[in-house]
Amino acid sequence: MATITDVKKEKHLLDMNWGRIQWLCGQDIDPESEMTFGMVYIHAGESNSRHIHPNCEELIFVLSGECDHTLGNETHHLEPGMMLRIPRNIPHHAIVTSWEPCRMIIAYSAPDRQTIPE
Repeated sequence: MATITDVKKEKHLLDMNWGRIQWLCGQDIDPESEMTFGMVYIHAGESNSRHIHPNCEELIFVLSGECDHTLGNETHHLEPGMMLRIPRNIPHHAIVTSWEPCRMIIAYSAPDRQTIPE
């Protein structure tokens, strides 16, 4: 059975000290889901903490703003329209380099995305 999530009505929000995450799909929203999907923004000049996802890979697609995304020992500069694939168990985090927040779509290959701070 398909699931429709309306971002205006569904409020699966996480406030973080660096920004906000809004989950649109995942095990908690749809128990039959096989992925986790959401939107995130990180405030200008801020960064999320370095972490890993031991049970899934992550795809990030930048909608607006810019960031430097550290993936292992490499840093990738991301701008709107760019996508980054993060393999499971690879330490990563984003540092916003633009004057505006960096808004991204995020998708994970597991319905119960796990995050471990590094």
